Amino acid sequence: MSYALRAAAPTDAPAVTELLNEIDRIEIGRPETDLHTVESDLGHPDIDLDRDSWLAFDGPRLVAYALVWDDSKGERIDADHYVLPDHQRAGELLLGALESRALERARANGASKAVLHLHLNSAPTTDLSLIRARGWSVVRRYHVLERALRTGEDLPPEPPAGVRVRACAEEGDRKQAHALYQTSFAEHFDFQPRPYDTWLHDIHADRLDWSLVWLVSVEDLGDVGFLIARDDREAMGWIRSVGVVPEARGRGLGGLLLRQAFAAFAARGRDTVGLGVDTENATGAPELYARNGMSVHYAVDTWEIVLS
Repeated sequence: MSYALRAAAPTDAPAVTELLNEIDRIEIGRPETDLHTVESDLGHPDIDLDRDSWLAFDGPRLVAYALVWDDSKGERIDADHYVLPDHQRAGELLLGALESRALERARANGASKAVLHLHLNSAPTTDLSLIRARGWSVVRRYHVLERALRTGEDLPPEPPAGVRVRACAEEGDRKQAHALYQTSFAEHFDFQPRPYDTWLHDIHADRLDWSLVWLVSVEDLGDVGFLIARDDREAMGWIRSVGVVPEARGRGLGGLLLRQAFAAFAARGRDTVGLGVDTENATGAPELYARNGMSVHYAVDTWEIVLS
């Protein structure tokens, strides 16, 4: 079977969203990809769509999609790759293209190799024997967690003495949330430092309801933690990230922020909230989420290949 390949354009976002939701239905049983997320990906300021994106068509039907971007400005390169089950040859063509481009981008950064990462559902539509044969291997597993919400039961928590939770309402608060993100996630696997403007794009700040972003402070240390939530996903409310700086961990602040988000979503009539977590997170995050009623929705693996 022959496929027509071309770069993606911003106007392809609806077709890509439809493809990703078709894959969602196969992998997790329901569509969970929103148009604005794809639009943001295609509008990433670091992506040259003509060189960093690929679409594969079987006649008029879009059957595979791939994207490469570079947050590290070094050897670490990231990619997305999606293919329908009956079109693995198209997926293989796009893998070859994104691998070549990743190495090109790493070398342009002055690196001698590319360390390329790709996130796939643990039971993906992609043929895993195909990517293993190309030299890819799993280096990490993440869980997408979810929790049912109950209006009238999930209420705003009362902070303990000396602790304050406030909404991230002003520009200074947003810059503080960015600084806390950099500090609290610095030790995490695959963390890439991001300047403020890049971070704003990554969290889709232009669409973000900042009343769903909170900072937590304590008397002796000041601002020590944050939580960023989103209410623009059709499937569920979403907690994008929650972090507490190392010197303030163990005080229950992460759980306090979680319950604040649960209450806010329940008050809006949401019945489910979700988030993603690294299963090997060393800060105790998986246990924190379990204590607060979150359970596994599905798993995602990080695949890696080193190219030189």
